Amino acid sequence: MESQFDYTDKQILQLLRKDARKAYSQIADELKVSNSLVHQRIKKLSESGVIKNAEFVLDEKKLGFKTKSYTGIRLREARFAKPVMEKLNKIDEIVECNYVSGNYAIFILIFARDNEHLREVLYEQVHLINGVAGTDTFICFDTGFKKNIPIQ
Repeated sequence: MESQFDYTDKQILQLLRKDARKAYSQIADELKVSNSLVHQRIKKLSESGVIKNAEFVLDEKKLGFKTKSYTGIRLREARFAKPVMEKLNKIDEIVECNYVSGNYAIFILIFARDNEHLREVLYEQVHLINGVAGTDTFICFDTGFKKNIPIQ
């Protein structure tokens, strides 16, 4: 898909990356192109899967989720990976789930109200999923930065 990007596509993506709510008319004004061109390009980028969705970024701490942790999950057998991931997806506090290599089969990101809530999520939900052999949890003290990949 990279070879199908032109300068205008990249500029639109740069602007949307900074503010996904920016009006198409503002993007058009900034890039000195027509409003319809911006609409067409964003539609093309969406249909091709480059733009998946525009979303609000919530402040977890302000919503009462003060404990952030990454948890590596070991499975009893590899065949459990998909059904375990399907069960993990049903746990609201788990906001990201990835297949990984190494000591763990799955790595998840959990937001909890506090350490007690985290313990409940792990011991009363994650550990009870058939196929989970064990977990190791890493508490995140703070996020230094988070950003999208560069548009090149």
